[in-house]
Amino acid sequence: MFEKIQSIIADELDKSKDEIALNTTFEALDADSLDVFQIINDIEDEYEIEVDTDADLKTVGELVAYVEEHAK
Repeated sequence: MFEKIQSIIADELDKSKDEIALNTTFEALDADSLDVFQIINDIEDEYEIEVDTDADLKTVGELVAYVEEHAK
């Protein structure tokens, strides 16, 4: 699951996958709120889940854990 989410983030932010690890923050990736919104939309479509806007996900690992917990 990490690899797929890593790919989504890399594509959206035009970053190398090497720059994206579980402990990487979205801030460190220079992702603004609109970037994060688009990443979350892509993940919601991919995994058919709805990410709670109050989840306050700051790292890639937190996002992966959230998706693992809520994906069908």
